[in-house]
Amino acid sequence: MKMTSAEVRNAFLSFFNSKNHQVVASSSLVPHDDPTLLFTNAGMNQFKDVFLGIDKRNYSRATTSQRCVRAGGKHNDLENVGYTARHHTFFEMLGNFSFGDYFKEEAIGYAWEFLTEVVKLPKEKLLVTVYQTDDEAFDLWANKIGVPKERIIRIGDKSPEKKFESDNFWQMGDTGPCGPCTEIFYDHGEHIWGGPPGSPEEDGDRFIEIWNVVFMQFNRQADGTMDPLPNPSVDTGMGLERIAAILQGVHSNYEIDIFQNLIAAAVKIIGTNDLENKSLRVIADHIRSCGFLIADGVMPANEGRGYVLRRIIRRAVRHGNKLGATDAFFYKLLPALIAEMGEAYPELQTQLPVIERVLKLEEEQFAKTLDRGLLILDEALSELSCSVIPGDLVFKLYDTYGFPADLTADIARERELSVDEAEFEAAMQAQRERAKQASNFGTDYNDNLIIDSATEFLGYQHLEADVKIVEMYKDGEAQQVLTGGDHAIIVLDQTPFYAESGGQAGDAGELMYQGGSFVVQDTLKVGNAFVHKGYVQGGDLNVQQLVQAKVDSRRRWNTALNHSVTHLLHAALRQTLGEHVTQKGSLVEAARLRFDFSHFEGVSMRSLRQVEHLVNQQIRRNLPVETKVMNLDEAKQAGAMALFGEKYDDDVRVVSMGDFSTELCGGTHVNHTGDIGFFKITSEAGIAAGVRRIEAVTGQFAIDLIHRLAEETEKAANLVKGDQFNIGEKVIQLVDRNKMLEKEVTQLKAKLASAASNDAADQIQTINGVKVLIAFLDGVEGKALRSSVDELKVKLESGVILLGTVNDGKVSLVAGVTKDLTGRVKAGEMVNIAAQGVGGKGGGRPDMAQAGGSNPDGLPKALADVKEWLVEKL
Repeated sequence: MKMTSAEVRNAFLSFFNSKNHQVVASSSLVPHDDPTLLFTNAGMNQFKDVFLGIDKRNYSRATTSQRCVRAGGKHNDLENVGYTARHHTFFEMLGNFSFGDYFKEEAIGYAWEFLTEVVKLPKEKLLVTVYQTDDEAFDLWANKIGVPKERIIRIGDKSPEKKFESDNFWQMGDTGPCGPCTEIFYDHGEHIWGGPPGSPEEDGDRFIEIWNVVFMQFNRQADGTMDPLPNPSVDTGMGLERIAAILQGVHSNYEIDIFQNLIAAAVKIIGTNDLENKSLRVIADHIRSCGFLIADGVMPANEGRGYVLRRIIRRAVRHGNKLGATDAFFYKLLPALIAEMGEAYPELQTQLPVIERVLKLEEEQFAKTLDRGLLILDEALSELSCSVIPGDLVFKLYDTYGFPADLTADIARERELSVDEAEFEAAMQAQRERAKQASNFGTDYNDNLIIDSATEFLGYQHLEADVKIVEMYKDGEAQQVLTGGDHAIIVLDQTPFYAESGGQAGDAGELMYQGGSFVVQDTLKVGNAFVHKGYVQGGDLNVQQLVQAKVDSRRRWNTALNHSVTHLLHAALRQTLGEHVTQKGSLVEAARLRFDFSHFEGVSMRSLRQVEHLVNQQIRRNLPVETKVMNLDEAKQAGAMALFGEKYDDDVRVVSMGDFSTELCGGTHVNHTGDIGFFKITSEAGIAAGVRRIEAVTGQFAIDLIHRLAEETEKAANLVKGDQFNIGEKVIQLVDRNKMLEKEVTQLKAKLASAASNDAADQIQTINGVKVLIAFLDGVEGKALRSSVDELKVKLESGVILLGTVNDGKVSLVAGVTKDLTGRVKAGEMVNIAAQGVGGKGGGRPDMAQAGGSNPDGLPKALADVKEWLVEKL
């Protein structure tokens, strides 16, 4: 049965939906609340807390088509992408999941039914693997499904010393949920080399794994103990690209419809005729990962996820350049990507302006980086004393400046040079090790506090309530009694305390009881429980004890002011700057707010004033702030803005402020916008490529800010003998006068430096027929030495110059060599010899170099040492 990739995706989700699975949308490529992952790399990532029992859902069966990226950290396929049939930076993982519902029999049956009856793969083309000791799975395949026993392969541990280390035993990490798995393979036929799994030829391409069904049976402890899970679960994954290749009758994933259409678009945009070039595969793969990563809020940067994205973009651009692209081209592939995947992932279309601008800016920046790298490389090669370019130089160009190592190698070949590959690879390996260590993959999942209780939140209506303690923890251990001074966390059956979420800070306050109180410093969520962090202040506290919970009302109210105004701010930014603006994060506290949003340039003062005006206008309108609980789909149809990447339940809370703002939000708010009083922006700045940040204050904090600004304005006005209404004009007058005086001083210094250099010309010596001037210029600024050297080079016509001076205890040195002599003497070498004598270092071009130092007393000897060096050199 021939099916497009979109048809395969829809058929899979529809099939499992018919088996009572909840169709769950793909989660973001940025794993929320999971420091162990760089990117989402498997369908089960968004359900990890469900498998661990931390999170509870209103369904026990789920199915997804999860977008994944493997291009950094532990799972890094980047270097293979484009050169093998099945490596990608971005791929889609089809999956079905059971959370303590069905187990092996149903999971195996569903997989076989979908493959043989829905997409109608020939049964004789399929073979399966099971874990060596998993007799239950073997019997199900052989006796219930009817797979011939010779096509069921048992896969054991890789060595007797490494128990459970097997291709057919899955583990979330060194600890945590794990269990045996069964894999389904497709036989592409005898005409392709390779053997079945477990054979010496298993790395061939004949037998390709298409589906992995994991049976989560155990919870592995740090000491290796395998504790049976109370509710065994199922986690499966099937690569969309792999199954699509089979159904479309092709062997390589790059031959399926999605990639062929993206490759065709790249051919047209770049204008290449080399249709079989592997670079086209690289570009087609990379536009998918880059488009989705940016849509999910990742921006190019020099570290973390942003660094991986930057590497992928630059790799794509480099391959485009190899195909002949001379202008920015990569972002022009986005319409083709949307045509292929926009229906399944509408965020590509909604985020198109953001993705397009980021890719275009990054490509243009990379072009400048290449130019800069070429200059640095040219300079380094001009001083090279051998025919081998050091590997650490190649790595520095690659790692610091983003200059591709293969381009360095190409230039080396053109100049009949070679690269120290071993040294470069050693530097690369050291970087990989640092990246692995920074990825935190060794996290012990059992360190996570698992709380089974669920807390009912009363805080929308009440700030005080009589409640019961259901659990208490101190240092991660459950407690029955807490005594005075104990720092602990307390779980209540009900609470008026808001738990930190959605950017809003958690509440503080007290749990009061006879004989003492528990001071709540913060409130957080763990699963469905609200945990109150703080300390006991007098009197013992027991589980099941009744306490009076009292929220700090002033802190809650001020926090509500700031939370409500972020909704107004979001809407005002979209009206002022454009619909491409979306929230990228926020922090809402009692004293201030911080709001991050997507935008590609600094917001002008005029636009900021317009935003402030719009927000304060809505505050003065005193709009009612209304909340409704409704179905998620109904809320979206009603125009409520959802933050992409956030998790929402089926029923959501919709907060509307008149006709100005409607958003999904679980936070606490004011009753009317007029309660906010006043809104004032304190700063606006960029925090990443394409992401801006506004900080602001409201209410009394905003009024206090205006008073402080007025006080500072009055101080400044008094200093310039003006008032608050003409202070700007007075400051301009002062600045203009200061510039005039600075110009006069500069001119005087230049005259002094010129006079000093003329006097120094009397010290010209001749060494082996070469004019040499080595001099100390007293009273001359260090930055004036460069122009003095230029003047003296003109006077000498041919010669070598080294000038030094001292200012404020710091030594400045500048060396110059006329062009005809740079083959015999290099300015960089000369200035470095002098710099060593004054405790410094420097560098520059062969004809001009400069250095600094911190030891003025060493300058006379340093100049003398250079003279001796020149006698030998010349």
